[in-house]
Amino acid sequence: MPILRVELYGRSLGGVMSINIHDFVSEHFNSKDYSHLNWEGSYQDYIDLVLSNPMIIRNSFQRVHDLIIAGGTSEYTEYKKEITRYHFFDDLVENGKDAIFGIDVHLMKLVNFFKSAAAGYGTEKRVLLLHGPVGSAKSSISRLLKKGLEHYSKTDDGALYTYEWFDEEESEILGGARVFPCPMHEEPLKLLPLDVRAKLLEEINSKSDFHKFKIKGEVNPACRFIFDQYMKKYNGDWSKVMNHIRIKRLILSEKDRVGIGTFQPKDEKNQDSTELTGDINYRKIAKYGSDSDPRAFNFDGEFNIANRGIIEFIEMLKLDVAFLYDLLGASQEQSIKPKKFAQTDIDEVILGHTNEPEFKKLQSNEFMEALRDRTVKIDVPYITRLDQEIRIYQKDFNADTLSIHIAPHTLEMASTWSILTRLEEPKKSDLTSMQKLKLYNGKTLPGYTEDNVKELRKEARREGLEGISPRYIQDKISNALVKNSHLGCLNPFMVFNELESGLKNHSLINSPEKLEEYKDLLSVCRSEYEDIVKNDVMKAISVDESAIQTLCANYIDNVKAYTQKEKIRNKYSNKLEDADERFMRSIEGKIDIPESRKDDFRREIMNYIGALAIEGKQFDYQTNERLHRALELKLFEDQKDTIKLTTLISNVVDKQTQEKIDVVKSRLVKNFGYCDICATDALNYVASIFAKGDTVAKRG
Repeated sequence: MPILRVELYGRSLGGVMSINIHDFVSEHFNSKDYSHLNWEGSYQDYIDLVLSNPMIIRNSFQRVHDLIIAGGTSEYTEYKKEITRYHFFDDLVENGKDAIFGIDVHLMKLVNFFKSAAAGYGTEKRVLLLHGPVGSAKSSISRLLKKGLEHYSKTDDGALYTYEWFDEEESEILGGARVFPCPMHEEPLKLLPLDVRAKLLEEINSKSDFHKFKIKGEVNPACRFIFDQYMKKYNGDWSKVMNHIRIKRLILSEKDRVGIGTFQPKDEKNQDSTELTGDINYRKIAKYGSDSDPRAFNFDGEFNIANRGIIEFIEMLKLDVAFLYDLLGASQEQSIKPKKFAQTDIDEVILGHTNEPEFKKLQSNEFMEALRDRTVKIDVPYITRLDQEIRIYQKDFNADTLSIHIAPHTLEMASTWSILTRLEEPKKSDLTSMQKLKLYNGKTLPGYTEDNVKELRKEARREGLEGISPRYIQDKISNALVKNSHLGCLNPFMVFNELESGLKNHSLINSPEKLEEYKDLLSVCRSEYEDIVKNDVMKAISVDESAIQTLCANYIDNVKAYTQKEKIRNKYSNKLEDADERFMRSIEGKIDIPESRKDDFRREIMNYIGALAIEGKQFDYQTNERLHRALELKLFEDQKDTIKLTTLISNVVDKQTQEKIDVVKSRLVKNFGYCDICATDALNYVASIFAKGDTVAKRG
């Protein structure tokens, strides 16, 4: 036999390369893994496996719960609440392709649903409905669960088994065949007589500290028919019947339609409920003589093939009413009704997802009361925390995937705008939407503790359920990249322009008022970016973090002495002196704290530091947005270089000034992630602002 060779041509390879394909495949494909995943054995072999590892008989809810837990967890505290991050949702199978960010609280509710169902507390009899706006990761969660189950079933921890009938010769009982696979790949213990099964499970459960195992119901109609025929043949000798059973390892696969089903609504005229529960195979009626012979029935509906795993209903509430009725029995009774056959038991997670308008229709439809009662709704809102929203876009737009540089704060500004559209207007008159966004992102403001932020979250009724979706942001960033790729760098203003130009054609903006609101929020973001880029340039010119820390410590010492009416020791003269009022006002003036408000501001700072101390935390000026800004501006004023920013936009720049400009540019590149192009743009932009007579930026 000739050796098959593959020739690869390529410039980087410098010519032709030959590969022996047989050796190449042998090196990268392990036949032992194939044998392990395609294990076969007798019924007794399976019983031995069960007794040595009862976890292989878990039901679908227990398996999904264990799959999530197997990914590992980590704990963190947010607004004094302990939150668990389940790393399964980082998409461990495909290295973060479908990773879910920023909704850990809601994912905890999802995991609690499976935890309750795994323990048999009742939620296993419910339809799990993911509800949220478009683009809020409902489909991503569904994909994660489905591909997670696929991968888990290939591991030893997630192993499960099914059976097939076989005969040494072509058997009339098997329809003239030698092999008849279980059409619903059921649990082999279902073949045990009910009283024997109950005693075996009692024995297994007495030694299990983790799950309590239940095997409900009987085998499907086709296997029941074959079982009865063999029992007649052997005069009720169950052991002889089991000689016709072969146990097989079951690998779940959506593409092979094994254990994972997906149903998507179609045009009402083309919908047929047999897509869910199977249909008669008319070609086999002549062979078996009756359409009520279960061997002439295709148990290949989505409910059938999803047995032992999960079935996903895409846009579930768009289903025809007849389909929704099928869900009632499938959820509560955990059984389905194939045409012309008795109720057939199933073991599967029923997962649907829907958007807001469809869910409102369900709520208002009095005929769907039974379905509402059998549904557990899990909200999947948009992200409202800035650092988590940024991660969505960093996943797609980064140095590894792009040939064009993305200027600092570009993704941050796009994320800021998207979150502002999702936030409800603060009820407090002294709080802006931008400040609320920063509070949600972990920043602090005088007068706002973690308890205050927690209250802000609670009083918002629909936050995260409306606004701009991540898809719109991704599309507009992509457009901006294409339009500006020749420039070598993408900056926030390019993205702002693209975001605004697309609004008038946005299909989900259905009122002029909403359009104007979103445009106004873009103006807020532009103003915010203006402050940020000024701040970057100022830092590049003169700011030293260690100097800020020293300045902050000095300010806090003076504020403490002032509020507690104490003296402060002069580090130079070593004498006790009054707090330096001029020094404190030079900082507070940078953020427009008036003379009449200085005492309140200073007390707020000290109260906040005291509250942190009670919780065992240390004050960090970087988390206090306004104070941080004031310290930076004070230091900039004290230490600013002899460089004149306004000279940047003049046509004549002397050599000495140019050298200083180059130093600032290099700092922007080295310390702040700018490239030469966007560093030049940033300097020119800030210089143009100063040239208009705009002095120091105000943030807050």
